[in-house]
Amino acid sequence: MHALIVVGHHDPQSLTHALAKQVADGLASEGHSSEIADLASEGFDPRFGLADHAVHRRLAAPPADVLNEQARIERADALVLVYPIYWWSLPALLKGWVERVFSNGWAFDYEGGTTVKKLRGMKVHLVGVAGADTGTFERHGYGEAMRVQIEHGIFDYCGAEVLSSTLLDDSEGPDQAAHLRHALALGKTLFTDRQAAA
Repeated sequence: MHALIVVGHHDPQSLTHALAKQVADGLASEGHSSEIADLASEGFDPRFGLADHAVHRRLAAPPADVLNEQARIERADALVLVYPIYWWSLPALLKGWVERVFSNGWAFDYEGGTTVKKLRGMKVHLVGVAGADTGTFERHGYGEAMRVQIEHGIFDYCGAEVLSSTLLDDSEGPDQAAHLRHALALGKTLFTDRQAAA
């Protein structure tokens, strides 16, 4: 099996990048392959511009960089997003990737006033890295807001299935090693029968 691991962080020395590598190592230890899409180092432009608007309105084909990302997703059996949580959501780099890549006609479509979910069968795993602790997310409803925005508003809208959503909290605290172990374990179990059937 093959996973596409998309990293939405600008610093290659970040915990976010280290977590993505641990997921990849866990997959490799179980005989699976992966590709890490490092959006920052690859220079992906997250700005939704006139060309993307034309795609949305079905007036033009997607630009080459968007077609490349869509092809990478199509080659994968699972999509793993690893990202820091900025202002209780996806960072701009990753949000822009979603806005441009999950385009009208590829991720969803409209027929007779009904939304057609075109990514049925896509399996998704989310790994959010937070500076705040879990109590902060629970007290203020941030976790639920993110679930609605990301799991339901993006992936369910397109028909993709979120099999796991992990919040690694207090990421600037003393126990980063526990987060790295968690990411390795996620990679090892990403394609287990339980995950595949979920």
